[in-house]
Amino acid sequence: MAQDTSHTGTPSTTRQGNGLAVAGLVCGLVGLIFFNVVLGPLAIIFGGIAWSRANHGAPHRGMAITSVVLGIVDLVIWGILVAVVANHGGFMSFQLG
Repeated sequence: MAQDTSHTGTPSTTRQGNGLAVAGLVCGLVGLIFFNVVLGPLAIIFGGIAWSRANHGAPHRGMAITSVVLGIVDLVIWGILVAVVANHGGFMSFQLG
């Protein structure tokens, strides 16, 4: 938090945004449908950094926690999809005729 005492002599704090919380939430939500193997870890990373910043006074703590949870859900969905595909013979298993 930066303090500015130049104008009035009393300290005023400026709040920095927590854009990584927003980025993590977007990655987590989009990752539920598309590219979950890529967007899930990004949501966890962005959400973790945003959560750390939120613990030091930045806003959007709930959004940061949600980002981490959605990132984990993305990876679980990816794992389930891989298991289902592997159980059914893989991607290249087509039945002709």
